[in-house]
Amino acid sequence: MAAGSFRRSIASQLSKVLDVPPENLIKSISAVPVSKKRYVADFQLSIASVIENSSSDCLEHLQAQQLAERLKCDSVVSEISAGPGTVNFTINRELLAKTVLQQVWKDGSEYGIKSELFSTVPRQKAVIEFSSPNIAKKFHIGHLRSTIVGNFIANLKAALGHEVVRINYLGDWGMQFGLLGVGFQSFGNKEKLKSSPLQHLFEVYVQINKAADENTKKLAKDFFRKLEDHDEQTLSIWKQFRDLSIEEYIRIYKRLGVHFDEYSGESFYQEKAQEVLKMLEDKGILQKTIKGTGVVDLSEKKDLSTVSTVMRSDGTSLYITRDLAAAIDRMNKHSWDTMIYVTDKSQSNHFQHLFQILKLMGYDWAERCQHVSFGLVQGMKTRRGEVIFLEDVLNEVRSRMLQNMTSTKTTKEVQDPVETAEKVGLAALIIQDFRGLLSSDYQFSWDRALQSRGDTGVFLQYTHARLHSLEQMHGNAELTDVNVACLQEPDAISVLQHLLRYDEVLYRSSQDLQPKHIVSYLLTLSHLAAVAHKTLPVKGSTPDVAQARLCLFHAARSVLANGMKLLGITPVTEM
Repeated sequence: MAAGSFRRSIASQLSKVLDVPPENLIKSISAVPVSKKRYVADFQLSIASVIENSSSDCLEHLQAQQLAERLKCDSVVSEISAGPGTVNFTINRELLAKTVLQQVWKDGSEYGIKSELFSTVPRQKAVIEFSSPNIAKKFHIGHLRSTIVGNFIANLKAALGHEVVRINYLGDWGMQFGLLGVGFQSFGNKEKLKSSPLQHLFEVYVQINKAADENTKKLAKDFFRKLEDHDEQTLSIWKQFRDLSIEEYIRIYKRLGVHFDEYSGESFYQEKAQEVLKMLEDKGILQKTIKGTGVVDLSEKKDLSTVSTVMRSDGTSLYITRDLAAAIDRMNKHSWDTMIYVTDKSQSNHFQHLFQILKLMGYDWAERCQHVSFGLVQGMKTRRGEVIFLEDVLNEVRSRMLQNMTSTKTTKEVQDPVETAEKVGLAALIIQDFRGLLSSDYQFSWDRALQSRGDTGVFLQYTHARLHSLEQMHGNAELTDVNVACLQEPDAISVLQHLLRYDEVLYRSSQDLQPKHIVSYLLTLSHLAAVAHKTLPVKGSTPDVAQARLCLFHAARSVLANGMKLLGITPVTEM
């Protein structure tokens, strides 16, 4: 990794002066973010971080100015200066250009990932549960967030060499299936069920709910009881609902560029949930209330001030009981190192209880379960009104983007405008969603998301397509004979400095699982590339200069594409 070789070189000189092993200093040296306003150094050593990570008392009074005076420039570092609490290092300009370009070229899609920042991170097996819609109910916008956030985490973990199992845990059981079964007998249509199952089951569910009287509720209860008792005819109706729904989901997920290794669901854990209740009873954790429900006491003082209900009064299981069974089953099946649940923050309490109960049952691995929560999205409506199905959102973003493309003067003739509009529109959705902290709520705006200028997914796609067509127009860059002396302009240096930071940004996202670090990095990269595209023309330059600039733009496009793919965006090559 380019940044790695520079960090190591700086650390080795510091190590001699400070008498600290170089590997203890690496984490204290970071690439400096590019500034539009002024010239900045390439790397910065944080004195506070050195002191914090050192066991030696001699470093307690370390001063930046004194340390900077004791260091010498060499063939790698051309300038050293002190700032408030930092020592700044500027890399030899030609070496910077040569090293960064060579590294991006050599590592390709693994640029940034091979960094020594990840060398101490053990490769693990991660199970990620995300998306998880309910059959026959709306695929609301919270499910869209869960789908794209979970996909990002899975992509990032897989890119970093971890083994990832992507699980979609469907809401495919419960009383609503009783209602649905009865509703289908009155309002169902087999043709409609085959052609658009999600839409039709939702319509049936709405109709039966409107018509529900005491008799209907009784019939629904009977239907669900038959399901629980494995009545063949009832099960085959339920199985048809489930299978056709999954088929349609797979088709829609494909449009999103998302796949799952396993479609699981509450239905799998009916019997296992009963086993969990027996285990809770055997361990003396299950307590009965006056009403006959089963609870687990989670209070510190064991005074029942915080309880989690795990059993209905009729002895049947609840959602959390099935979740307990699923967690235990996944550990047996996958023996994972970490399990991540991606849902909205309203479920934080549920997962806190889930992890606490698992611990009480003696499963220490509950410590390695994690809930990645996200905020709510307000204001996402289509032209037809409220969003009911994910497909509504995808169709809306595609049609709005198509409209924008046809009305824009700069739009060239695109081979497949519909496909391009869908990819660009999806980028717009994803970037608007990932710009802030996942846990914050935000107000969705179509106009803001689909702007072609500014910090949007459309701008990222536009930059990628523009850099791609530059390479097409002038032939692909060849790295072998690049004269890096031709890349000394401030706008070229800014792009190179920014490329240097990519591994740190990936590392940060891998630590807190927040996509915003990568989003902000890619938006800055696109802005820097847009400026360089204006001030550093390839056309009309001498062959040496043209070749060097092409290499620079190729490197920027390559890293832009890598980052976009991690976020779940497919880069377009024309727009």
